[in-house]
Amino acid sequence: MRARWLTAAGLFLTLSALSSPSPTAASPSVAARDTFADVPGNALSRRDGDHAHAPAHNHNHKGTVLAELNETEILMWHQPTPPSYYTIDWEGEGDPNETRHPSLMMAHIVFMSLAFFGSLPIGIVLRSVKHPAHGAAMISFYGFSALGVSSSMLYNKMTPNMYDGSVHGKHGYFVLVLALCLSAVDIVAGFTRLVSFIRSANKSIKVFWQYVILNQSTDAHSQGPEYAGLIAEDPEEYEIAKLGVPHSDDSPDSPDETEQWANEVHRHHNRHSSIVSDRTLFGNPTRSHSSDTLNETAKQNSRTAGGWAVYIGQAVFAVLERSLVIAGFGMVLTGIVVYTGGCRQSWVNGCLAHLIKGGIFWCYGLLTFARFLGSYAELGWAWNRAPKGSKYTAEFTESFVIFLYGVTNTWMERFGASPGDPYTTKQVQHISIAVMFWFAGLVGMGIESKRVRRWLASSTFESFSNPTDMPPEAITEPPSYLASFNPFPALVIGVTGAAMAAHYQRYLFQVQIHSLWGNMLVAFSVLRCLTYFFLWLGPPKSILPSRPPTEALGSFFLACGGIVFMFSTEEVTIAAMRRGRDDVMMFLNVAVAITCLAFCWTLCMVALKGWLKSRTHSNVTYRSSNISA
Repeated sequence: MRARWLTAAGLFLTLSALSSPSPTAASPSVAARDTFADVPGNALSRRDGDHAHAPAHNHNHKGTVLAELNETEILMWHQPTPPSYYTIDWEGEGDPNETRHPSLMMAHIVFMSLAFFGSLPIGIVLRSVKHPAHGAAMISFYGFSALGVSSSMLYNKMTPNMYDGSVHGKHGYFVLVLALCLSAVDIVAGFTRLVSFIRSANKSIKVFWQYVILNQSTDAHSQGPEYAGLIAEDPEEYEIAKLGVPHSDDSPDSPDETEQWANEVHRHHNRHSSIVSDRTLFGNPTRSHSSDTLNETAKQNSRTAGGWAVYIGQAVFAVLERSLVIAGFGMVLTGIVVYTGGCRQSWVNGCLAHLIKGGIFWCYGLLTFARFLGSYAELGWAWNRAPKGSKYTAEFTESFVIFLYGVTNTWMERFGASPGDPYTTKQVQHISIAVMFWFAGLVGMGIESKRVRRWLASSTFESFSNPTDMPPEAITEPPSYLASFNPFPALVIGVTGAAMAAHYQRYLFQVQIHSLWGNMLVAFSVLRCLTYFFLWLGPPKSILPSRPPTEALGSFFLACGGIVFMFSTEEVTIAAMRRGRDDVMMFLNVAVAITCLAFCWTLCMVALKGWLKSRTHSNVTYRSSNISA
């Protein structure tokens, strides 16, 4: 296996060397300009809608790429850049006699970062494992948020308004109100426990602390007085089904070595269970009766409307709670925009497009890295076999998101155009990419459908003219059916990167930045295909995350490409050229540093959750796999 990964690394480096542009080919448009220098201007075909500064994309030009900034041309399409909070705090613009307070803004940034990227994700992790310290984490979240809001209010009182129409504060208050609404669920649950404690016979301080404050079940409150002497056990101790992928259409007939090992671990874990409560509660010492009883009860509860309502409510709560972290990331972007005075007037459409789309690739990269670390292993999304089966694969989810992205962006590309305006070249470029997302996502979802796969495999039996000639026994599926090998998500990302790397820009620096993040998306696509290649040779057989190194590299390129995507917005690149910061290496290094910081944060959160879960499964042991030469 090591030889395979070394081969992949060599292949990737070779592809990178072949795809790297030479210095002489950095600007094809400049070379073309020199070649056709003697050709009259009206002999060159004009391109419509490609002018970088025209708000309506209706200015014609000859497609030349400029190396130096043309301020006169910029002012033809954009108003002069007004002062911002950043310029009056750090560059001395405005009234020099007025005292500035950038330290208050720094305090706001620090406190809100600790709240949304420290206390909040830790609280979510603690809730996921039902840890009693979840309440303390959420209290610290609201404490940091209060300090951050207070410092922001003081800053606004002492600083003139430099950004008319800002909604950053309103969005922040909305996110905090949503967090309070979610915390209200915990408050109601705590009040319910308090009422139950008051009505109970045992009103000791120990029971109050464990049951009401820490939300830890006690015998007197969880089982009633008739079962007060019994030992509380996990429902998983009554499982009779073998731990492994359940027998289904996607599973082989005979268990493999991994399932046998997993069952040995499971039996080792079950040896520590209590037989007393098993006999007392169910009246039968056999483990099968206990398992059947619990399974039937679970099935009956799942069929009831109340059971479905609880399940849907829990799912909605989990999605909303985790979306608070993404909302915090969105608040970081809008806060930077407001503080630096960006995305105003005619810049707004391009700014929003780069921030939203780049933010999507950024989050996609972080989630891909989390999958590499082992997140979603219970669903089989960590390049492993699902322990209990999964209805939807990770590739199906990726294809669905790609489809949804394409559907929405197909119609958004005409924003700002007047009715009856012809489609410009740039609009055709972007709409065609959105349509690719749309239908490639549909193809990806179709490939992931088990029913569609059976339809596609039905042509195998056309050679049997007589139905009686069909093989009576079950047909063994190939090992490749154990995993999903869907290249369409990677194909979509790779084609998008290749197209954007060749996207026309007005200035050479903008061409280089777009080429940088476009090639990063292509690198992710190549690495994802290499992952599929090696997993095709040896599909995952273990329920443990396999952690293919190509996914670690691919997720890094994807996340870093998303950051550079956001950096490549026209207003940012022009501001960099004005200040002499138009250096591609600087942009790349900043993006790499931010990505490494975010990956470290992701590793800490995933590791914390794994450590907390390992404390509840301390009896599980691991066996090293045999390494063949």
